[in-house]
Amino acid sequence: MNYESLIMIVVLIALMYFLMIRPENKRKKKAQELRDSLKKGDIITSIGGIVGKIVSVNKDTIIIETSEDRVRMELTKWAVSTTGVQSGEQPEKKGKKDGAEEALPEEPVDEIPAPESEEK
Repeated sequence: MNYESLIMIVVLIALMYFLMIRPENKRKKKAQELRDSLKKGDIITSIGGIVGKIVSVNKDTIIIETSEDRVRMELTKWAVSTTGVQSGEQPEKKGKKDGAEEALPEEPVDEIPAPESEEK
């Protein structure tokens, strides 16, 4: 092997590290910090979309209340997606803001309508 191919292999490994491995490790670290910082009273959203307020925090699990009826659920900490409520709003459509739809152009007519018959 010559030095050029050895340098190319090292560059490819470094590139793979910076583009794939490092961002994944940062994402995992951030998620772990989020799960470690959970405390009573936080509002969370689970990976399944369940929203609730934390009422108890254990080592590996949390207990949340999901409604005003005091329905309680026990979730593992790894099932917590985010703190706070995620909104399901869709991005606004670009274009007219007054809500009027664009007029569709008329399609050409290929048929000639039959004349109406007169009844006597």
